[in-house]
Amino acid sequence: MDQAAEDGDAMSPAGGFVSVSAAFEDSGGIAEARDLARSFLTEAQAVHGLPVSERAVGMVQLVVSELVTNARKYAPGPCLLTLEIEDAAVQISVWDSSTTLPAVLAPDPCRVGQHGLEIVMAVCTSFAAYREPVGKRITAAIVLADDPGGAVVGRSAP
Repeated sequence: MDQAAEDGDAMSPAGGFVSVSAAFEDSGGIAEARDLARSFLTEAQAVHGLPVSERAVGMVQLVVSELVTNARKYAPGPCLLTLEIEDAAVQISVWDSSTTLPAVLAPDPCRVGQHGLEIVMAVCTSFAAYREPVGKRITAAIVLADDPGGAVVGRSAP
């Protein structure tokens, strides 16, 4: 993993942004990407005082895992993961070198595998795929504090 952290100006719950980016070049990067997502959200809560539910952490790790897995599986070369907190949500962005946009298959309970994007689209508040001058970018967003029980990272629900 080649990680380049880009934390924005000191962020308060009222404004600003926090972000981190990392490049992944092998299949081992998938676990590293999940770990990066978890530590990024833990830090957003601990350092910047943002409410982050355990559910949001799990959903972000799931989406990061699916998107980085697809990038590593279907595109040559490295992929770039960027996580950014904006408007009380985590914006997840994965760039890779392939210009082929992902095909989101219709739900099929009999199909074995290839349900990743279907799952991603079900848990995110937004999802988009864009061609870029070189490659493509997949973006998705997940709300930070979406747990009905109010549990946050590192704390148990009452």
